[in-house]
Order: sequence, then C-alpha cells, then structure tokens
Amino acid sequence: MITRWKLTIEYKGTAYSGWQRQDGPLSVQQRIEEAIYAFCQQDLRIHVAGRTDAGVHARGQVAHFDLDYGERALDGYTIVQALNFHLRDSGIAILQAEAVSEDFHARFGATSKLYTYEILNRPAGPALEKDLVWHVWKPLDLELMRAASRHLLGNHDFTTFRAAQCQAKSPIRTLDRLDIEEQVLPQGRLIRVHAEARSFLHHQVRNMVGALVLVGESRWTPDDLRQALDAKDRTRGPATAPADGLYLVEVRYD
Repeated sequence: MITRWKLTIEYKGTAYSGWQRQDGPLSVQQRIEEAIYAFCQQDLRIHVAGRTDAGVHARGQVAHFDLDYGERALDGYTIVQALNFHLRDSGIAILQAEAVSEDFHARFGATSKLYTYEILNRPAGPALEKDLVWHVWKPLDLELMRAASRHLLGNHDFTTFRAAQCQAKSPIRTLDRLDIEEQVLPQGRLIRVHAEARSFLHHQVRNMVGALVLVGESRWTPDDLRQALDAKDRTRGPATAPADGLYLVEVRYD
C-alpha cells in the first residue's frame, strides 16, 4: 500500500548547494533521498514546499514523498528515527513525519511561508554564530527600518527585489507580514526580520533585507526604498543580503 508521508525538516544550509538535487555539489534533497534509500532501499524523489538557495537554513521546511512499504506496519516515529540515524552528522534533522492524504502537496497546498532573517548588529563579528547570521557592524536605526518596511507590505510589483535569474512568470506578490524585532545582547543585539507571504520571488526576502539595512544605516531614507519599489527595476535595488542569515521557519496549510 502506498502512503504519502509529510516531513518537517530542520537543516543548516552552509555545507549544501541549496535544497534542489543537481549534478555535482551535494544538496539537502539528495542527502535526504539517500537516507530514505538507506532506510527502505527505494529510490524516491521528495517534493518540497520551497526550494532554498545555497547557504540558507530551515527550521520548518516541509516535504512529502510516497512510500510503498507493503503490508508491514510503519508509523511516523519509526520514519523519523530511521532517517535521522542515516542523517547523523549531516546538519539535517527530520523533526516530524506524518501520514497524510494522497491529495496533500507540500508545495501546491501551502497557503503561506514564513521566513526570518537574522542580523548580528555589533562591532565584533560572530564567533558562535558564524554562517548563521549577517554581521552588520554599524548601528542600525530600527524605527527607520520599520517605517521603510511599511512600504513593502501588501500587493506590489516586486521586480526591484527579485533576482535577475528569477523564473517566476509574474513579479506581483502580496506580502502579508514584515516585522522587525530585536534581542538585546551583552554587546550589541540580534535583529530579526520576519516576512510572510503565500509565495516569494527568488531572492525577494534577501533583497528586501538588503534595502532595510541601507535604511537602518541612513544610506537610504524610507522614501528611497519606496521609490526603488515603484521603479520596478532591479538595477535600482540594493545588493542582496548574504544567505547566512535566512531561515525558512514555517510553512502553513489550510
């Protein structure tokens, strides 16, 4: 009997070429598919909610696969334990496995995705969080960043904030949430930018964060950001923020 299994996955993306399987560099998808094969000797392909780029991390990535395990009993706990055994020391962990209906689809069924971007804002670079944050040494003005972020909320043409190689048919997206919070540290602070939408363009979150940091450093004003958005021109946009600080935190379904 074929059962569709939904996986919730955590991973550190630093050592991987991104989510998607490809020739050459090791991907997160390939590593998990190899673990599935080691567990049940079936060469399967898994389908993901959202492909992440090289160096991007996940705390709540979602994927699904179909497994014919015959008449043998199988539950989510067993799958989690088996896959994590084969994923040990990989920087990837399966948090949960659930049997779902055959019409569940990790990508097409998702109603929203929540990303968080983490910025370490202090003079000293990261020691413990290397490859896990974007280090910005110059103090950031969060009130200016929050004022600028309001221009990005809602339905817009995000051409200025999409990668040149983005393959989406339309640059129109609706940004439902863009919050900025801070955690005070003994020396400096950790700034988190939370972005939620049904779907994002390639590099959209990283480009929006790049613009917000320009505002926080007083190199742009909030109105400069609005004008860049209105220009609908990638050449008017900011540099792309590094992959290190980006996390796919949660994928939601109805």
